[in-house]
Amino acid sequence: MSAKKFMKRKLLIPERNILRRIYLPTKDRDGTWRIKTSDELNNLVRNKNIINFMKAQKLSCFGHIHRITIDKMVKT
Repeated sequence: MSAKKFMKRKLLIPERNILRRIYLPTKDRDGTWRIKTSDELNNLVRNKNIINFMKAQKLSCFGHIHRITIDKMVKT
């Protein structure tokens, strides 16, 4: 497994654990309780996770940097 995939998994695991506490267990037709799967959690939050948020922030920052003109100085 590559380092990038490993870091993504390390970020998603605690997020899923928190979501499992927020979205309580599911009661099946036979009356047994089970925790929600990762796919069910993704459907509930519509694939909004920390990885997608970080990608959106990077794109936003890149757009901001791209719009800055060369003659503009950075304040220190």
